[in-house]
Amino acid sequence: MSDLPPEPERPRRDRLIALIVFLIGVGLLAAYAVNTLLFTEPEVAEPAGDAVVSESLSDGLADISITVEGVANGTILIDLFEDVAPLHAKRISMLADEGAYDGVVFHRVIEGFMAQTGDVEFGKMGQDMRMAGRGGSQYGDLPAEFSEISFDRGIVGMARSQSPDSANSQFFIMFEPGPFLDGEYTVVGKVVDGMDVVDAIKLGEGSNGAVLGEPDVMKVVTTLK
Repeated sequence: MSDLPPEPERPRRDRLIALIVFLIGVGLLAAYAVNTLLFTEPEVAEPAGDAVVSESLSDGLADISITVEGVANGTILIDLFEDVAPLHAKRISMLADEGAYDGVVFHRVIEGFMAQTGDVEFGKMGQDMRMAGRGGSQYGDLPAEFSEISFDRGIVGMARSQSPDSANSQFFIMFEPGPFLDGEYTVVGKVVDGMDVVDAIKLGEGSNGAVLGEPDVMKVVTTLK
């Protein structure tokens, strides 16, 4: 039997080829991954439009919408603090639903302090403004619901007479902080949109901030929830 030449080392060559193919595959996958991460544009949320913002305020924050006409023109949105002052919040919502606040003026406005409105008895546009601020609603007065919330800018408080338990329908909106009111008047809510409208409300010039001439008016007050 003649001697045969030795077989070539095929297994070693096959392993080398397989390794090269594997490395090429890994390289291609890595290139694809890098390209995907670096060059694929991320999805960007569209900015909320005016309708979306209004819907958010209506559904989430604001309970009351006040359309103001006069020197100031625009809409004020208020979040009522039902958990803090449930009786007072319910009273404002109820009067708004009844349309009692429609046409009621801002009869007392003091620069750097507050704007007061809500006299559904004597504070309607066209009535004798000398009586504005002395009336309430057809419902009884409410017991105080004092809290630890401070009277900061934009806070809505309930107006009252000497008795702590005499708030009824009138309320005021703070232009600037008034911590001296804390624990003395019921905080019922806060302006969440429209402070520019509040700032523009016609100022009072008369005794104790009474508005002379034609005051600004809450043309329409509606509930949003």
